[in-house]
Amino acid sequence: MIVRKGNQKDMPAVLDLIKELAIFEKEPNAVVVTVDDLIRDGFKENPLFYTFIAEVNSEIIGIALYYYRYSTWKGKTIHLEDLIVKETMRGTGAGYALYSEIIKQGKKDNVRRIEWAVLDWNQNAIDFYEKSGAKVLKDWYQVQMDEFGIDEFLNK
Repeated sequence: MIVRKGNQKDMPAVLDLIKELAIFEKEPNAVVVTVDDLIRDGFKENPLFYTFIAEVNSEIIGIALYYYRYSTWKGKTIHLEDLIVKETMRGTGAGYALYSEIIKQGKKDNVRRIEWAVLDWNQNAIDFYEKSGAKVLKDWYQVQMDEFGIDEFLNK
């Protein structure tokens, strides 16, 4: 297995993995992003995200998609949006390899924090993260407003 930076040609496989994750997270119809969106947003002059790709025999089996954020308390941080490994390839070390690459990137970039979200029912992931030394914060709620909420708010 190799782990490398993602490129534009990887985006169809990246989208397939995003859709697989949506099914795993019980939101099979939630993905609206397209390959064109991924290419436009990830490979322009100031990309909105970056990827690491896990590959076995030239087949993409996993991805880590991340971007930079700024914390008023910490400064530059990395947000790991998704770490996805094909269901058939879980348990092969691909997830750990991608996770390690994100940690190395954070060290290289001198970020003061790497953060991500995990579903409260995904106990395997929670156990993995806690075992690695990460803190799972149970006193914070994640808050989102989708495009329909934005329109509703603005039309009040």
